[in-house]
Amino acid sequence: MAIQRMDNVGIVVDDLDAAVAFFTELGMELEGRMPIEGSWAGKVVGLDDMRSEIAMMRIPGAPGRLELAKYHSPEAGAPNPGVTPVNTLGLHRVMFAVDDLADTLARLRPHGAELVGEVTRYEDSFLLCYLRGPSGIILGLAEQLS
Repeated sequence: MAIQRMDNVGIVVDDLDAAVAFFTELGMELEGRMPIEGSWAGKVVGLDDMRSEIAMMRIPGAPGRLELAKYHSPEAGAPNPGVTPVNTLGLHRVMFAVDDLADTLARLRPHGAELVGEVTRYEDSFLLCYLRGPSGIILGLAEQLS
C-alpha cells in the first residue's frame, strides 16, 4: 500500500475573494468554487452545523492545488494571524518556485503581500523570501538562479 499523490493543501481564509485574487495574481488558476455544507461535511471535519465555501486553485500545466476555504458556520477564528511568527508550532507555509521573484513580489504587493524578512540570495543557486498574504498566510518564493 502506497500513497498515490498529494491531492491539495487546505488553507482557511477570512476573505475568499481576496485570497482567490492573490493566488490568481501569483499565477494559479481557479479550478472551481462551491459551497460545502450538510451533515456529511460536518462529520468529516468534526464541526456541528458546518457551512463553508471553497475555491480550488491549480497550477497551470503542473500538479499541485490549493483548497481555499471560508467558514461561515461556525466562524473561523485565529488571534491576530498577521503577526504569528514563522516558527509557531503547526503553522503551515506553502513554497512556490517562480521565474522572477522581483516581478512576483511587485504583482502581489497590491494584493496585500508583505515580506516577513527580506529577499535573500542562497549561494549562486536561489533568491528566496517569505511573505504574508491574505489572512496571514505565509508563502515562500524561490527563484532558481543557475
